[in-house]
Amino acid sequence: MRKLTYDQVWQRQGDHENAVGNLVLHLCGNARQWVMHGVGGAADVRVRDAEFSAEGGMSPEELIALFQSTFAEAKGVIAAVPAGRLPERITPQGRDVSVLEAIYQVVGHVQQHVGQIILLTKQMTAGDLDLTIPRPR
Repeated sequence: MRKLTYDQVWQRQGDHENAVGNLVLHLCGNARQWVMHGVGGAADVRVRDAEFSAEGGMSPEELIALFQSTFAEAKGVIAAVPAGRLPERITPQGRDVSVLEAIYQVVGHVQQHVGQIILLTKQMTAGDLDLTIPRPR
């Protein structure tokens, strides 16, 4: 996201698409609901519709900081989970899953949407993001 302008972060090609900013908000909301709430027991404060309806308000730097702090918190919650809790049943989003399944749900979700962010960034910047280093040129 550091390669995108404020306008690019919030750009949509139509109502059927999400902006990069929406995807970042969505990833943070998802992690908070599944890990901090589901695994860690924090209050469920997620407002999922707001993640997708946002049309601006946060700069690329603010979104990066939000992502970093959210996932630092998530990593802390996960690191504190004793192995004996991994099969424990929890119900984030009303779904009956194990603690381990909840963690992996977030991992897969991040992979999916980060791939979308990478593709959108490449399209908007018309450039290589140098994500595989070293590599021959």
